[in-house]
Amino acid sequence: MNMPFYVSPEQLMKDRADFARKGIARGRSVAVLRYADGLLFVSENASAALHKVSEIYDRIAFAAVGRYNEFENLRIAGVRLADMRGYSYDRRDVTGRALANAYAQTLGAIFSSGGEKPYEVELFVGEVGDSPAADQVYRLTYDGQVADERSFAAMGGSAETVTTHLREHYRTGMSLSEAIQLAVDALGRHESGSRVIAVEALEVAVLDRTRTQQRKFKRFTDPELAGILGEDRGEDVGEETPAATDPATDPAADPASDAPVAPPDDTPVAPPVDPGSTG
Repeated sequence: MNMPFYVSPEQLMKDRADFARKGIARGRSVAVLRYADGLLFVSENASAALHKVSEIYDRIAFAAVGRYNEFENLRIAGVRLADMRGYSYDRRDVTGRALANAYAQTLGAIFSSGGEKPYEVELFVGEVGDSPAADQVYRLTYDGQVADERSFAAMGGSAETVTTHLREHYRTGMSLSEAIQLAVDALGRHESGSRVIAVEALEVAVLDRTRTQQRKFKRFTDPELAGILGEDRGEDVGEETPAATDPATDPAADPASDAPVAPPDDTPVAPPVDPGSTG
């Protein structure tokens, strides 16, 4: 009689974690920084339509790296959950902490189940408060772990190199222009050197507490970034090794995956579990 194939639970979880980490590492990095008036999100993204940084609700933003179709489904589910909670109770009852907990439960359940592959994504959920002390940034990994980030953080691609540069140059209370310049410089760092990232290849957005509108999210245009970073920023220069290609925005980088296509608004997506709905 043939013996059934056996894999220990420890080895199974290790293999799933390695699979997810390799997929995430192929993506270009995303950085988040706290500045004087809110939260800054910066990503290297060659696509003008497939966003890595998006608005979730009035004071909440979402940033992701990894497979586009997977984190887009999570973004849509988060928007639906936030809208439903804000409509049922009050807009102030929609918090980044509750949304991060819901995402953590969803990612953790997917990772630990043996019926489907783990999501190859990492997420930032940021919420801007009425004061800098009230700002919140949560980082969620592929297996549902949640970390409360202080000051700055990076994920995907050369995250360790980017984080090292931010740690060496970041200071509390930076202006918006200073924070953007620091984040862009950090994203251009990699193990073999540095490079200049063109304005057209950047995606930059903020949660600005000084905005008079109820919605604090703002996305920067190329002319606005050019005014901050300098008009003469061109394509990547130097002979250093180029950054890892991101399958989220460059389908040709991953022949095994289909080209990312944003799902229509009526795509059925199971929303994350709302922690507040349980006893």
